[in-house]
Amino acid sequence: MPSQNSNSNSAGSQVTSSGTNSQGNHYCTRDGGSSASNDNAYHYSNTNGSYYYSNPNGSTYYNDGAGKADYTPPSGNTK
Repeated sequence: MPSQNSNSNSAGSQVTSSGTNSQGNHYCTRDGGSSASNDNAYHYSNTNGSYYYSNPNGSTYYNDGAGKADYTPPSGNTK
């Protein structure tokens, strides 16, 4: 079962939930506060090495664990 905590990180957002599912994949959700573009920020990392971040500023980052990565800035243009 996921653990519940309220740890602050260096970016000023608060961890609202984190845990590991039955497949061994880790996740963490964060509250970026009222000034965040994305108030439901989260990240997950999988046992296959892939990971995904949805950041408080609205940007996203995905790495497939095999050398391919995609970043979408807050403006929505994929780089």
